Amino acid sequence: MKNLLASFAAASLLLVAAPVSAAEDGKIVFGTYCSACHGAEGAGDGAAAAGLDPKPANLNDAEFWKTRDEASVRKVVTEGGAAVGKSPLMAAWGAVLNKEQLDAVVKYVVSKKPAAE
Repeated sequence: MKNLLASFAAASLLLVAAPVSAAEDGKIVFGTYCSACHGAEGAGDGAAAAGLDPKPANLNDAEFWKTRDEASVRKVVTEGGAAVGKSPLMAAWGAVLNKEQLDAVVKYVVSKKPAAE
């Protein structure tokens, strides 16, 4: 039992000390706040999407990214869809997420942009 506790303590220290990238943090924030509408992979196919009109954006779509950049993603996540002339059904998360969470989720969403061909 003593060895088991020592192993658990050592593993706990590794988890605390292990660096987590902003994209990984962002994926967690996305999963918590965004995936219900945008889907687990950002394809706009979350469980709540069926009842929404317009449908949530497919964040993996090159067409979507033709008119967006990191600043526009930050604005819509912070202030909501209505703030950028999009659906008012896109919630504003600026009062819910702290700066680190906001930065992380924006980086994660931007990481969904397909590579230029």
